[in-house]
Amino acid sequence: MQTNPELRLKIDDLQCCVLIPTYNNGGTLERLIYDVQSLTGNIIVVNDGSTDNTSAILSGIPGILSFAFPANRGKGRALQKGFALAIEKGYKYAITIDSDGQHKVSDIPKFIKLIEKEPDSLIVGARNMDDPAVPGSSRFGHKFSIFWFLVETGQKIADVQTGFRLYPLEKVGGIKHFYTGKYEFEVEILVRLAWRGVKLLSVPVEVYYAPKETRVSHFRKGPDFTRTSILNAFLVMMALLWVRPFMFAKGLKRKSIKGFIKEYIVDTADSNSKITFSVMLGIFVGVIPVWGWQMVASFGLAHFFKLNKFVTVAASNISIPPALPLILYLSYETGGLVLGSNKQGNHYASGIDLHWIKANFVQYLAGSVIFGILLALVFGSLTYLLLKMFRKPKTA
Repeated sequence: MQTNPELRLKIDDLQCCVLIPTYNNGGTLERLIYDVQSLTGNIIVVNDGSTDNTSAILSGIPGILSFAFPANRGKGRALQKGFALAIEKGYKYAITIDSDGQHKVSDIPKFIKLIEKEPDSLIVGARNMDDPAVPGSSRFGHKFSIFWFLVETGQKIADVQTGFRLYPLEKVGGIKHFYTGKYEFEVEILVRLAWRGVKLLSVPVEVYYAPKETRVSHFRKGPDFTRTSILNAFLVMMALLWVRPFMFAKGLKRKSIKGFIKEYIVDTADSNSKITFSVMLGIFVGVIPVWGWQMVASFGLAHFFKLNKFVTVAASNISIPPALPLILYLSYETGGLVLGSNKQGNHYASGIDLHWIKANFVQYLAGSVIFGILLALVFGSLTYLLLKMFRKPKTA
């Protein structure tokens, strides 16, 4: 490749480096490094315990920073070490590129051009998976990973499995511990950066798949696909039980009450009935004893019943202090009236604690369900009445 002084200066100004993890790709590594050197001298190579001529190649190329693991540890560990070295050297961005010759160095300017416009983003190189040269297994894995990424983050991205990416190193350095160390690491870091609010972008890149008989691949379909599947199962569980509801609630807190009502009630396309049922579900979940899980439960149930998740989660916060003690007491009293066992109601004055709840759990549980239904009906009726009075009907 011809040297591009203008691009080289841009890469230096952006404090960007090119990170190359490599394992037994001696046949393509040297050419790749020389091509990258035509664009920048900021090159970090992590030799992941190669047993071929990789060490000799690296020792013969001046001007690069290299590190070698004594034994193969996996692509994820190699990338993590490369990120640490880049951060230590003061780089702000790192472009990762595979050493097997699949990626074209001529696509690097696309990353630089986009990151100038969208700083601190994570940019992935999106492959054309309709190319006839792409193996069928890669197409399947591509669609499989995009689906699970959408479930885990609520975002759709053009390519989850590509190793051709630009990472914002400050955001990467903010993650203190990673759970994976092999191919599945590239899924983990993408999801976890998305959870941290990093903007995800993509640029189209070319990819070269060598003929099957000459192709060098260290991807083991059985073990690597299994590990990725286990990781996705873990990430989905984390997303549904904690991350997405937490991010949702965090977003709610940033909105004023007036802004929330305008955006999610007045201006929403949802019908009055749908908003009303959303309020009723949130109130019910806020009353019943799912302590600490109201947000998760209301979010999941609203999604299941196709209600307004924002309104449901907001309504479930009825159980936060200072209303919680009153809700506990009224739930217990309601249970006593229904079961005819309201003998200990006068002990409420001595305080409600975990021991008290345990000793009177049946009465409290029955009362909380019934009181939750009654309170939901009251708030639902009031909500529907107010909507009919003050909300203008939508026109086509």
